[in-house]
Order: sequence, then structure tokens, then C-alpha cells
Amino acid sequence: MENNTPVDKNKEISQETFEPALEKKAEEGTKTEEITEKGETTEMVNIEELKRQYDEQLKRSDEYYQRLIRMQADFENYRRRVGKEKEELLKFAAEDLIVKLLPVLDNFERALVAPNEDNQNTSKFKEGIEMIYRQFIDVLVKEGLSIIPTVGQQFDPVNHEVILQEEIEGQPDNNIIEELRRGYFFKGKVIRPAWVKVARSGKS
Repeated sequence: MENNTPVDKNKEISQETFEPALEKKAEEGTKTEEITEKGETTEMVNIEELKRQYDEQLKRSDEYYQRLIRMQADFENYRRRVGKEKEELLKFAAEDLIVKLLPVLDNFERALVAPNEDNQNTSKFKEGIEMIYRQFIDVLVKEGLSIIPTVGQQFDPVNHEVILQEEIEGQPDNNIIEELRRGYFFKGKVIRPAWVKVARSGKS
């Protein structure tokens, strides 16, 4: 037969009352920790995802920037090329016309060196030709035409074309002694080389 004093009974009642409460509280604490741990894990996942997205956007923006830089460089090169082509076109726009007019100029020159007959009609004709020739030359010079120097000059393969050679004492080799057809510059560019006769010293 058990003899429980009032103190023992009160102790048993207290344990029976508080132990379930402590267990319940312990379970709630465990659940709170679990939730906290889950919350921290979820937060970590979100940070990693945001960092990945940020890196992707940063990489993409850098690609766009590099593409923009290349496009700007390409456009600048295109603008310069078009500007240079336009400048060249404007500078040499009349070149074809000048080349076509050169045979006419040749005919004028041939007429002027023709023998002068002693009659009034021929004299007036020559005067008219000389006037037209001077006007024509003036127009061409204003457009940028200039004559390539020949006689007394040293042969230059860029400006001259050798048609004949002649052995002459006292003349240096490749010195131009006669002009056979006039050559022309157009704004500094050779559009027709001069035909020339050059000297040969005859020394072996």
C-alpha cells in the first residue's frame, strides 16, 4: 500500500500538468527551427538565382555595348569612304570629257603648224584658228588641264612614252630632244603621257 503524502501528490500533479506542455513547446520550437531553416534555404536559393540573372544581364549588356561600338566604327569607316569617293568623283568628273576633247586639240595644233600660204583668206583662217585654240586652251586650263614638260627634260616613265631614240653626241642618255605628241596632266594626274624622242649617247 502506497503512502503518498500531500507533497508527493502535488509533485505528481505538477509533472503531469507541465510535462505535456513542455513537450508541446519543444515540438513547436522544433517546427519553428525547421521553418526558419527552410526560410533561410529558400532565401539562399533566391539570392543565387538573382545573382545568376544579374550576371546574364551584365553579359548581355556588355555584348550589346561591344556590338554598338563595332557598328559605330563601321559607320564611321563607311562615312569616310563615301566622303572620299564623293570627293574623287567631283574632282575628276570632267576627266572623260577632257580625254575626248584631246583629239580636237591635236587637230587644232596640226592646223596651226600647216604651211602659211601668202593669200588673204588663208591668213584670216589661221587667225581664226589661233583665236579658237587660245579660247579652247583657256577653258581646259581653268578646268585643271596642264601640259607635261618634254623637250630638255629627263625621260620619266610616268609622264613620257618613248617612241623614238636618236644617237646624239653631247646629249645625256634619255634626255628628251623632241615632242611627238603632247601629254597632259589633269589636276596633277597624268591622263595622257607625252610621246617623245630621246637621245642616246652611243657609248658602249
